[in-house]
Amino acid sequence: MIPDKDTNIVYISKFLKTKPEFVSTCNQITDILDKYHVSYYFLEGTKDIWARDYMPIQVSEKKFIEYRYDPDYLQGTEKGARDSKTYPDIVCDSLNLKTIKTDILLDGGNVVKSSDCVILTDKIVDENKYLCNKTVLIGRLKELFEVDKIVLIPWDRGVEFGHSDGMLRFIDNKTVLIYEFYAADKILLKQLEKNGINWKVLKFNVKKADKRNWAYINFLQTKDLILIPKFENDEDDQALLQIKECFPEYDKRDRIHRVDMSKVIMFGGALNCISWTIKKS
Repeated sequence: MIPDKDTNIVYISKFLKTKPEFVSTCNQITDILDKYHVSYYFLEGTKDIWARDYMPIQVSEKKFIEYRYDPDYLQGTEKGARDSKTYPDIVCDSLNLKTIKTDILLDGGNVVKSSDCVILTDKIVDENKYLCNKTVLIGRLKELFEVDKIVLIPWDRGVEFGHSDGMLRFIDNKTVLIYEFYAADKILLKQLEKNGINWKVLKFNVKKADKRNWAYINFLQTKDLILIPKFENDEDDQALLQIKECFPEYDKRDRIHRVDMSKVIMFGGALNCISWTIKKS
């Protein structure tokens, strides 16, 4: 499995540069990518900006897993309910990207990965209950992703998306950074401990917490850069300091930068959500 820290190309939906409400955010991102000579491209054929959710999972340089992208939050019978659903095969065809298709129902935002481990919320079990049982599902995921560990953590039912990338991220193969709200979840911590994964907690000391402060964990990472959200609030500097401490190899090269995500987060996501990162020689 190719972890985020090994990727070197960034893809984002064309809507990020064409929809007026996102143009400023897009310009901030591309300015930083240009400054550090990180290659980036805009995806054609998308229906929304959330590239992470529908684009394939890269296992090796030539192996991409295309899953069934049919999330419950985009389903409905009313007219136009599914107009914002992107069809991954259309986007992949536009890139001339060959994929391995699976019938497993999944969102890319529910895949947090290291080189030998994938962490997902257990929403994936519920989503695929008519396909196979939990044991079979875990076995299939290990085989598809070529990893030793599939770690299922509790789905926060208060968040309909059920994505793990708003809960925690890998610092290295043996350590994750957890958003403070989920650090109190004993079942989650037990699952990490069971799989030999240590953790640090992204926490804030403020008089009044910003409801958007979960988004700091949803940073964009490549081998050259980490981009984290900012909201012009009391948590901004605290988040930056803690992420710098977790990733000193980036900090010492001045490769951790901030992007104002105030417009994007209004629609439910942040920097990892709007990007798809891969490794290419």
